[in-house]
Amino acid sequence: MALSNSTIEKISHEVIKTLLARFENFPENALSNRNAPFHEAFLNAFSNKFDGKVSDIPFFISLSSWLHGLNTTLGQSFFENVAHIICNGEKREYTSKKRGNLKISQIQRDEISKIIADLSNNSAKPNKADEESRIFKNIDVKILVNAMDFSADVFFEDNNEIVAIEIKSVKPNSGEMRGEKQKILEGKAALKNLYPTKDISFFIGFPFDPTVADSEQRTSYNLDRFMRSIINIEKFFAKDEILLAESFWDKLSSEKFTMQTILNIINDIATPEFLQSFQIISDGSKRSSPKYLEILHKWHLYSEEYLVNEDYKIRAITNTSNNLQKIYNKSAFNDKGKYSWDRYTELSNLLNKRD
Repeated sequence: MALSNSTIEKISHEVIKTLLARFENFPENALSNRNAPFHEAFLNAFSNKFDGKVSDIPFFISLSSWLHGLNTTLGQSFFENVAHIICNGEKREYTSKKRGNLKISQIQRDEISKIIADLSNNSAKPNKADEESRIFKNIDVKILVNAMDFSADVFFEDNNEIVAIEIKSVKPNSGEMRGEKQKILEGKAALKNLYPTKDISFFIGFPFDPTVADSEQRTSYNLDRFMRSIINIEKFFAKDEILLAESFWDKLSSEKFTMQTILNIINDIATPEFLQSFQIISDGSKRSSPKYLEILHKWHLYSEEYLVNEDYKIRAITNTSNNLQKIYNKSAFNDKGKYSWDRYTELSNLLNKRD
């Protein structure tokens, strides 16, 4: 079963917001970065490599800064927001400043310290099943301590299982893996104490595999090759603790080919005509034009498409009231790309009452 239209539409909204934000900051020229003497001085050493590829060094510096901003946006909001949409999950932070620290026993903490020490000095290899058996048993409820602060970028649960995922950069800092493993072990122990009847899974997730070659499918991955590219990840994490590329997105949706679906949505919207198309669907006076409806359909904006297809009925109803006319005439999207769900709800309710 593929992703629902509702899910696809919400992902489309995230794509639109992300594109608009990056358009606002796109460097049309190098005026915002006129003086970068140190950068330019260092880049002189690479002038032969730039030959025929980069003609404007100041613009290249500005563009590099813009691309860094895109990477940050994808890593800090887009991937996380889309993940929440797909799995009906949320971000959870069990910290002293948020929900409060969860509890683990001193025995669990001591066992986790032993596991980390053994992995650090290479006297043991990561083994998810073995580690969980050690931290989930013999819980001494008489001596409880605060688990370390931990969060999950994605958290969802059903009647049988808790799934927590920490979304990581595909190039994490060196030395990061040891601390990440300790946090996950304490997080798993604490969640098991809180939900003793449920299965607990805590993964690190990577939205794509940067080691995939041009000749390979963009959604494919090679976990062995990827792990070799990350410092110390093999030392602290077993393969079944990692979700990469397709396996990450498919875990969230419980469906196949989810990553390709997301890429298809982005490709449908992220065209050179994006800004012009967005301006059209933000202009209520153009609702009757075929182009307006064409863009809505291509961009998977099913809710607004429904309203436009029922436009004649809606105008007949709203013409009876000045307040309803004001609601009808509101823009479907604001300048930041946020869809007006309040407007949609009001207008769709009018149609339901009429039916």
